[in-house]
Amino acid sequence: MDLYIYYRVQAADAALFLTAVSELQHRLTRLYAVRTALKRSPVAQDGMHTWMEVYLDVNEDFAIKLEQAVAASQLPSFIDGKRHTEQFLDLSLCA
Repeated sequence: MDLYIYYRVQAADAALFLTAVSELQHRLTRLYAVRTALKRSPVAQDGMHTWMEVYLDVNEDFAIKLEQAVAASQLPSFIDGKRHTEQFLDLSLCA
C-alpha cells in the first residue's frame, strides 16, 4: 500500500517547513526502511502551497506510526487545516 498525504502550508513558511518535514521523512526511513517522496504545488494560492508526503509500499500499521511521528514533530504548527490521507494499492501486472 502507498500513502499520499496532502495539506496546505503558508508559502512564507516553506523553508522552515521543508526542513521539518525532511527531517521527519529521514527519521521514518531510518526507523522503518520506507521509501518516501515530498512534493509541493508549483504556485501558491491565497498565500498557501499544497504539500504532499508520499510513503511507498508500507504495511497497514505504518499509518499509525506515521501519525504518532507527526504529532511529536513540529509539522502540525505549520499545517493549515487537516492532513488528508489517501491509500492506494499497486495493481501493476507483471509481464
